[in-house]
Amino acid sequence: MNLTTQLHETAKNLTNKPAYFFMGQGTSYGELDAAITKFASGLEKLGVKQGDHIALLLGNTPHFIISMYGALRLGATVIPVNPIYTADEIGYILNNGDVKVVVALDMAIPLAEKMHTFLPKVEQFVFCETSENGIAQHQIENLSLYSKMKSFPEVIASGELSFKGPDLNDDDVALILYTSGTTGKPKGAMLTHKNLYSNAKDTGEYLRMNDEDRVITTLPMFHVFCLTVALNAPLLSGATLLIVPRFSPKEIFELAKEYKATVFAGVPTMYNFLYQLPDANPEDLSTLRLCISGGASLPVALLNNFEKKFNVRVSEGYGLSEASPVTCFNPLDRPRKAGSIGTSILHVENKIVNELGEELAPGEVGELIVRGPNVMKGYYKMPEETAATIRDEWLYTGDLAKMDEDGYFYIVDRKKDIIIVGGYNVYPREVEEVLYNHPDVVEVAVLGVPDPNLGEAVKCYVVSKNPAVTEEQLLEYCKEHLAKYKIPESITFLEELPKNTTGKILRRALKAQVTQTV
Repeated sequence: MNLTTQLHETAKNLTNKPAYFFMGQGTSYGELDAAITKFASGLEKLGVKQGDHIALLLGNTPHFIISMYGALRLGATVIPVNPIYTADEIGYILNNGDVKVVVALDMAIPLAEKMHTFLPKVEQFVFCETSENGIAQHQIENLSLYSKMKSFPEVIASGELSFKGPDLNDDDVALILYTSGTTGKPKGAMLTHKNLYSNAKDTGEYLRMNDEDRVITTLPMFHVFCLTVALNAPLLSGATLLIVPRFSPKEIFELAKEYKATVFAGVPTMYNFLYQLPDANPEDLSTLRLCISGGASLPVALLNNFEKKFNVRVSEGYGLSEASPVTCFNPLDRPRKAGSIGTSILHVENKIVNELGEELAPGEVGELIVRGPNVMKGYYKMPEETAATIRDEWLYTGDLAKMDEDGYFYIVDRKKDIIIVGGYNVYPREVEEVLYNHPDVVEVAVLGVPDPNLGEAVKCYVVSKNPAVTEEQLLEYCKEHLAKYKIPESITFLEELPKNTTGKILRRALKAQVTQTV
C-alpha cells in the first residue's frame, strides 16, 4: 500500500465527505481523487515518466495536495521546495535534484523567467493561478519562458479519469526532501513510498486520528512535519483538513470555532503567538482534543501555561526529515511528561548509544539513533554521507538525548551546530558560506542565540578587512542570498575570532561570550 492508492480507496468509501476546506470552499474526497487522477494523466501527456523528478514551489493550497499525490500516482518523485528561498537556493535544488517539471504559483513567473536558462534539465513549468498575480496574458506570451509554460487548469483539463498509473514498488523513491547540510549545501533525503506510508499510518494510529477529525493544517506543506502529521496522516484516516495559507493566531481561533477543529499541529513559536494573543478566547479552542508540537523543543513553561489557559492537551514529539519524520510522540494512553519527546511510535525503535554504538542505560546521555520502516533510503547522489548517517540499518540523528526508566526520551542538546528558527533548521556553515563570499569578509562564525518569539535567532561574528563596511551592508547582502528565516538577527565585528591550536574557530567560546553578556 502507498499514500496515493490509499487515498483512492478512501475516496471510494467516503466519496462525499469533505477532504479539505480552503478559503471557505469545501472539496470532497471524490472530487480530490478525480483531480489527482487527471493531474497525473496530464503530467504523463507532458512527457513525465515514472521516476522523473517534479519540484513543487507551492504554499498551503489545494494545488500542493493535487500536485504531490498526482505525481506520486504517476510514479514520479516529488521534491517540495520552500517558495521563499532565493534564486540561488532554488537553483541549486532544481539542478542537483535533476528536476524535469516545476509546479509553482504564478507569482513565481518573474523568478522563473530570470533563471530558467540556468536550469537546462527543466522542460516544463506548470503555474497555478492566484488572485495576487498581476502579470497580464499579453506579457506572459512575450516571455522567453513561454514555450515551456503550462497552467495548472490546462494540465488538469488534458488529463483523463480513466488513467491507470503504473505499479508502484515500496522501495521506489517517492519524495526527496532537501535539508541544510553541515557542508553548506543541502542534502536530499530520499524517502520511499514505504517510508511515507508507514510513518503516516503509524503516526495517525498513535495519535488516534479518525474520519471525525478536523485538522488545522497551517504548518508549511513543503515541510516534512506538516506533510506527515497534518496532511498525509489525516488523509489516510479520512479526516478533513482545514487548510490555512498563512499562520495567523486570530485566524486559527476563528477557524477552530467555525469548523469545530479537533487537532492542531504547530511549532513552539505558533503556540507562543496563540498564547500571547491579547483577545484569545479559550472557548474558541474548546473542540480541540489534541495539540501536537514539534520542529523544536517546546519550553515547559509555555506548554504548561498553554494547557492551563486553553484546557487542551499538548503532545510533544520528535522527528527528522531522514525518518519521514516522526520517531517519538508523547502517548495518549499514558501520562504526558513535560519536556519529553515521548516514547517510540508504532514499528519504530529509538535508542541511546555511546560513540562506539553501544546502547546506554536509562539516564545516560548519548546519541539518539533510530530504526524502522520510516528511515530514508539515503541521500540523493551522496553515498558517503549516506554511509556515515545510516549504519547497520540505524539512522544516527546527531542529537544528544537520554531515556528514562519508563521509555520516555528527552533531547538534551544538539550534537550538530544546528540553529532552529521558528521550527526551521538553519546550519551555521550555510550562512557562513554566504558571508565568506562577500569581498570584505575575512572570517565569520555563526551561532544561535535565544529568541523569545522564534526560539532561536542567527547571530554572526565577523572579521572584516574593510573598516568602513557596516552591519547594515552585510545584512543586505545576506538578504540577497538567504531565505528570510536564515538572515542573521545581528552581526558583531571582532578583531579576531577565538581559535584552537589547529586554527579551528571555537564557536563554544563565542557562545560563552554571548552568555556572559546576557
